[in-house]
Amino acid sequence: MIDSQEAMDYLAEKLTDDLVVASLGHTKYEIFEARDRPENFYLWNAMGMAPSVGLGMAMAAPERRVAILDGDGALLMNLSTLATEGWRAPPNLIHIVFDNRVHHMTGQQPTATSGPADLAAIAAGAGFSHAERAETLAAFQGAVDRAYAGEGPWFIQALVTQAKRGGRPPKSPTLLRHRFEAALGKG
Repeated sequence: MIDSQEAMDYLAEKLTDDLVVASLGHTKYEIFEARDRPENFYLWNAMGMAPSVGLGMAMAAPERRVAILDGDGALLMNLSTLATEGWRAPPNLIHIVFDNRVHHMTGQQPTATSGPADLAAIAAGAGFSHAERAETLAAFQGAVDRAYAGEGPWFIQALVTQAKRGGRPPKSPTLLRHRFEAALGKG
């Protein structure tokens, strides 16, 4: 298994002018602590919506890479978005799921990925041109490097153990929106 903090730190080093959509929960907290930046759009109280927001960004800004940072529970809440992402297939899209196989924030209830559900296989079946499942840090780093070297859409399922980072981004949706718009030159 991959330490989620180590994986997020590696990914954070790759970010340049990429737009990032961070799903609710620990995924959001970890990218905030690893590398907070105005180009990170943090979702609060929007379980399952990161892929929809990220796909919209990728289609609206095809000149910028868009990274969706998601959790397994959140993605499973709105699994149909994989079909739309695969169908629309924006080449600038990278969807990374940090899969700890539980709903971490609500009491460790197992998700379907603790059983037979394979999100990378589902993404491949939904039309992603690249879908990989990483079980080691080296495999995750290799998948991220390949995603950054070529066109997508990419889907990476990282099987992680959850770190215990405590930092939290601002909760104000207005502040986050204005900060993100300013980073896009639209604010």
